Amino acid sequence: MDTLRSRRINTALGIVAIVLWSSTMALARSLSEALGPLTAGTIVYTAGGVLGCLYLAARGRLVAAFRLPRAYLVGSGLLFVAYIVCMYLAVGLAVSRQQTIEVGILNYLWPALTLVFAIPILHARVRAAFWPGVVLGLAGAALAPLRLEEYSLDALAANLRAHPVPYLLALAAAILWGLYSNVSRRWAGQARGGAVPVFVLVTGLVLAALRWAFPEESVWTARAMAELAFLAVFPTLLAYAMWDAAVRRGNLTLVASVSYLAPLLSTAISAVYLDVAVGWNLWAACGLVVAGALVCSRSVVRCRPRQAAAYPR
Repeated sequence: MDTLRSRRINTALGIVAIVLWSSTMALARSLSEALGPLTAGTIVYTAGGVLGCLYLAARGRLVAAFRLPRAYLVGSGLLFVAYIVCMYLAVGLAVSRQQTIEVGILNYLWPALTLVFAIPILHARVRAAFWPGVVLGLAGAALAPLRLEEYSLDALAANLRAHPVPYLLALAAAILWGLYSNVSRRWAGQARGGAVPVFVLVTGLVLAALRWAFPEESVWTARAMAELAFLAVFPTLLAYAMWDAAVRRGNLTLVASVSYLAPLLSTAISAVYLDVAVGWNLWAACGLVVAGALVCSRSVVRCRPRQAAAYPR
């Protein structure tokens, strides 16, 4: 019973993380416009990492974090850092707030990719309906940011040719996070504790090095300070720690499937916060992502790593 209760709690933490992450795109774009993406990312992740490591130290868990499986610390850590760098650069390099929403939706391909990568990495078994579910989820993610009354396929293709870097970075981020979610479970699934605060701090240091190499001009305001504080604590530190617990000790299939709803919530928050008009297609996207989540969650038969490969040293 205790194991079942723990599994449910960790699954719930993963769902809360999805809600917190849904606010990231809007605030990251607003903050990047004021401070620059590298400056914003440096402060957010360095502050979040320091707070997280202090918390682990106060609980006597910081040393234990470095005793986790080496493959998890190195492999998952590299994927984590690379994901954040790609995502912040994608948001910061977007040429408009409209493209920021499009980049955000592309990034949210990671829920589908998490389940797809679970097949070779965690040896998941799926029913035939799984793949139509993935297609439904991807269709919803692609539809949500497009204002159909204003855009044609030719205009979209021209936009991709003119400004490809943000889209490529967002796609890379989606792939990296899908891989991270699976290999973390494979390499440290049942290990106690986690190293997410350490990963967050290392990310901040990497962004600081990039900030030193590519200086930015920053304009400090009260709004920027408030956005920094929120991003450093909630989506950055708490959400990643919650997600790490969910993918290692919760119901990965359920959490990844529920995360199909994140593109809709993120798009809605971004539209309001960034004052970007979103058309009727948002409701159509809602139906597609919900349908995709339900189909996928009911189509995965088994999702667990082989015991012999669970904790490589």
